[in-house]
Amino acid sequence: MKITKEIKTGILALFAILLLIYGYSFLKGSDLFSKERTFYVSYDNVAGLTVSAPVTINGYVVGKVKKIEFENDLGGLLVSFSVNKDFNFSKSSIVRIYSTSVIGGNALAIIPIINKDNIAVDGDVLKGEIEKGMLESLTSGIKPLENRIYTTLSGLDSLLSNFNSVLNEETKNNLKNAVGSLTNTMSSFEDTSSELNSLLKENKPKLDSTFSYLEITTGNLATFSDSLNQIDINRMATHLETTLKSFNSIMHKFDNGEGSIGKLINDENLYKNLEAATKELEALLRDLKENPKRYVHLSVFGKKTTEYESPDSNNN
Repeated sequence: MKITKEIKTGILALFAILLLIYGYSFLKGSDLFSKERTFYVSYDNVAGLTVSAPVTINGYVVGKVKKIEFENDLGGLLVSFSVNKDFNFSKSSIVRIYSTSVIGGNALAIIPIINKDNIAVDGDVLKGEIEKGMLESLTSGIKPLENRIYTTLSGLDSLLSNFNSVLNEETKNNLKNAVGSLTNTMSSFEDTSSELNSLLKENKPKLDSTFSYLEITTGNLATFSDSLNQIDINRMATHLETTLKSFNSIMHKFDNGEGSIGKLINDENLYKNLEAATKELEALLRDLKENPKRYVHLSVFGKKTTEYESPDSNNN
């Protein structure tokens, strides 16, 4: 039997449609070839649970949330979820909403109750609950933040009030005057800067010459420093120490009366004799000045010299 082009085209189109349906179902999170079971659970509040959230049994993922819709006019919510594993649990099992992480994200956990006489089947409605403390933790986490925001806003309001009370007309005028003074200061600074730039330009040759001399002086200082480094400091210190020892030895001899100078300095009798001789010499010179005839006799034409008579004898 010969297959026509029309049949081939129809088969390809049918295959494409089936592939499209399967892909769409796969993207929605459902598997056409899996033997999944669908269950339902009612909640007054789903606490942020979303479609495609995982469904677990003892931490093991066995399905996912398929749909969330309002159950009645009172706002009750009906959650449908699938279980694609061959794990049986009873109708009295509990489906609990719990948080999967600190930063958010909730999931369903089936708390299985094993009862072979009451096995849950596809389409059953199970009992639901929310993890204890979940809403309270959310509320307790928001409450401190609310208090901090309130405190911050109160402080900001007080700050603005104080700022408005301080910023009166006098303060505004003072601020304006301060800004004006600052503007004048900046203008003066710009003028001074311009004058300084002009002065530097005019004296640039002199400054260059000064820096050249400074460079030469620095080089000379470096050379002098090198010369100092080449001096044998230890040898100089040794010579100086020897000289000081010799000087100390001489001074020690002077103190002990050794040598001519030592005896001259330390001999008290010699000092007294010199002092007495000095006094006698001084008296002699004074007497010579006052009575020169006593010591000098001049004879002219052979005249016989007469004996000197003191003034005291004449008076007598």
